[in-house]
Amino acid sequence: MSENTNSIINASITFGDVRVQFNGSAESVLISIINFLTKHIPTLDLAKKISLNYAVTDLIEMYSSMIKITPEGPRVIISDPYELGIKKISDKEMVALELIASKIAKDLGKISNDAMQASEIQSTTALNPKSVSSRLSELVKAGYVVRDNTRDGAGSTVVYRITTSGIHWLTSTMIKRIKPPSMTSSSSSIPQP
Repeated sequence: MSENTNSIINASITFGDVRVQFNGSAESVLISIINFLTKHIPTLDLAKKISLNYAVTDLIEMYSSMIKITPEGPRVIISDPYELGIKKISDKEMVALELIASKIAKDLGKISNDAMQASEIQSTTALNPKSVSSRLSELVKAGYVVRDNTRDGAGSTVVYRITTSGIHWLTSTMIKRIKPPSMTSSSSSIPQP
């Protein structure tokens, strides 16, 4: 079964007097439908309390002060870490941020695949290759990153993707280190997950 990644999905929902139409990628339409249903059908709100899913809009809001989509691809760019109250970002956090940047770019349709090779992460973050490899192993072991083998004409390639647990971990970690909005000169900070 082949999947056409350029397909536009159209969905229409009528609930009482309210009629809404959703258009876009399968993932964005699904997220919009779930958001609509949980807001308009109270019993679904209970399920929302225990579900964990980050829409691209949530990720952009949380990480726009640290992640930018450039012509060269998704990048971690923190212009003034002191303004956010961050003295240093660990290598582990930098690797996770780069994988989140890749996920955001894919969800926005800027790239076709959010999986990254260790060498790509090393190149975009300028971290030591051994450190990238070690941090990826730690993140995989914790379940924050998934390791996949992809096959192409030249053989097998190992790639990595951030998981929902990984996004939750990084968000929780960064919240502890970022100054509250009242202490910063800008209003950009990571909201609670």
